[in-house]
Amino acid sequence: MTAHPAPTPPSPADLAAVGVQLGREPRGVVEVAHRCPCGAPDVVRTLPRLPDGTPFPTSFYATCPRLTGAISTLEGDGVMKEMSARLASDPDLASAYAAAHEDYLARRSQLGQVPEIDGISAGGMPTRVKCLHVLVGHALGAGPGVNPLGDEALALLPPWWSAGSCCLEAVGSDERESAGTQQPEGSP
Repeated sequence: MTAHPAPTPPSPADLAAVGVQLGREPRGVVEVAHRCPCGAPDVVRTLPRLPDGTPFPTSFYATCPRLTGAISTLEGDGVMKEMSARLASDPDLASAYAAAHEDYLARRSQLGQVPEIDGISAGGMPTRVKCLHVLVGHALGAGPGVNPLGDEALALLPPWWSAGSCCLEAVGSDERESAGTQQPEGSP
């Protein structure tokens, strides 16, 4: 099993930005797993058990509404069905996807053990594709080459950040400066 670095706690500005993105106070966030090119969080890592005691298997959680909207469009276009069909017929893809499942479980177990979700990752892993949001979140948070179908879905997305930040305007300038955010450029 590969060791993963300990999470770096989110700053107050990060939590404020995620709150604006979600339209509610974020729960159980332990780290910003990925930042949009605008500097704002777009994927966070969450505890496997939320503060109210609820088991929460989605360790990599996409928060940016532009990102989640673009992913929803892919889902609506039937990408999950096509990926599931390929998964059933391609042993190499199935093996790589099973490894992504194990990586997801290992990263989540780093944050705590929750018997109710033991062995259950998210997004349909390891045998089907059920949620591209989870797979893209995992691909962004873990980096390229960890989740093959997350990487594929990410490559299909338009540049969600190109219209500017989805939340930085709503977060005060002092908070933006402390988060080290900047204007959009390039791609993730």
